[in-house]
Amino acid sequence: MDQECSCEACELKELFFKNVSSDQLSSLCGSRIEKKYSKGEYIIEEGRFIEEFIYLKSGLVKLFVTNTDGKEQILSFAKPFDFVSLLSLFSKPHYSYSVMVIEDSTTCNIPIEHIKSLILLNGTFAKSIIEKMNRVSDAVIHESLEIRRRNLRGRIAYVLLHFSDNIYKSREFELPVNRKEIAEYISMTTENVIRALTEFRKDGIIKIYGKFIEILAYDKLVQISEHG
Repeated sequence: MDQECSCEACELKELFFKNVSSDQLSSLCGSRIEKKYSKGEYIIEEGRFIEEFIYLKSGLVKLFVTNTDGKEQILSFAKPFDFVSLLSLFSKPHYSYSVMVIEDSTTCNIPIEHIKSLILLNGTFAKSIIEKMNRVSDAVIHESLEIRRRNLRGRIAYVLLHFSDNIYKSREFELPVNRKEIAEYISMTTENVIRALTEFRKDGIIKIYGKFIEILAYDKLVQISEHG
């Protein structure tokens, strides 16, 4: 394997580029650029011209759109090994959403024209791109529907379980977002979020130390997530 693709045994190859030839992989690896971002920085800005295919190597980011009144609506959170540029990749020339770093992150970036050229040359690769794009969009839709079918307590429980089960794989973690961002994610007010978290703490379901969360009654939280 070329030295350019030596990062972490090249997840790009394992997760995505396994369907390209060795020469095509070598070319992709040669064009790959690694970028580092600090918390609060933009990886993608809504309206920016799409120039790169972006893969999240490490860290955590939020995907969101800005409404006409200037308020954010969080669409999803992306973790390592996610492709954060797929939602607008071929539908339009500009991004229709933003991606902001909420934990220091590193991305692998490949020029979009390189990806488009490879799609024209390699039908298997094109199929894998389409499948991955569909999985990403399906996941965003699924998250939105799962949140909207729940009441306030159910939505808060869903968010806590999402970070516990899918992001950190632990029942103890530091919330990477503040109460306002949680409210933006679940389409509730900040006051409602604070109230629900306080109720969970008083009921002995979680412990809260600032942004640090410990889930004490996991099964109860699952029940609330499902039934409110």
